Amino acid sequence: MEFDYAFITSYLVAFTMGLFSSMHCIGMCGSIIGTLTLSLSPDIRNKKARLFPFVLNYNLGRIVSYTLAGALVGVIASLLNMPLSHGEGHRLLQLLSALIMASAGLYIAGWFPRFAYIEKAGLHVWKKIEPFGRKLIPVKNHTQAYLFGMVWGWLPCGLVYTALTLAATTGDITQSALTMLAFGLGTLPAVMGVGIMAGALMRLSRMQYFKQVVGLLMIALALVAALPWLNPYALTTHLRNH
Repeated sequence: MEFDYAFITSYLVAFTMGLFSSMHCIGMCGSIIGTLTLSLSPDIRNKKARLFPFVLNYNLGRIVSYTLAGALVGVIASLLNMPLSHGEGHRLLQLLSALIMASAGLYIAGWFPRFAYIEKAGLHVWKKIEPFGRKLIPVKNHTQAYLFGMVWGWLPCGLVYTALTLAATTGDITQSALTMLAFGLGTLPAVMGVGIMAGALMRLSRMQYFKQVVGLLMIALALVAALPWLNPYALTTHLRNH
């Protein structure tokens, strides 16, 4: 089986992007988890051992929604690619993904605030979905927490949209979904950690130099997305196969 370095790169870039962007978005995600936590009974929210399964189920629901969105983007990308040759369409999507990712890096660093306008693209869909989330409050069991997470996974977010453009470059519905799964798993450590060490994470996310470092790393990821052969794993495997 031939090694598909572009596909492996999409996984690695998506997971790393999730790690970086979750620290930037921790204020938004933290407030959502705060809403979930406050809706629980005091007996649950004051005991981390009982609170943890609720936060975990919320995040699992959120990641499932990311994965479903990835599959949907895969379908749309396949339809858009039909008039073009496979290689030409894939390359155009790759370059578009890299451009949006670099813009996201500039936004995180505080150098391109207008990138936030991209979130308006999902407002129409969000207005249709958000009422279902409100109906789940107060959350009383793990199933409700999971469904609550699935709803909030569709919250308009420019960085999630950036990951979706990367997923679209895979050119395959399943791979697109799995790329978004990788992105969601990348966000998991920071978002799960909000309930355990919220103060430290919130302080870190407010530091301007930290945001700039994360932004620059996102720009570096954009280069890897545009030029997948820059990926160290891809280069190592290519040399080994030749």
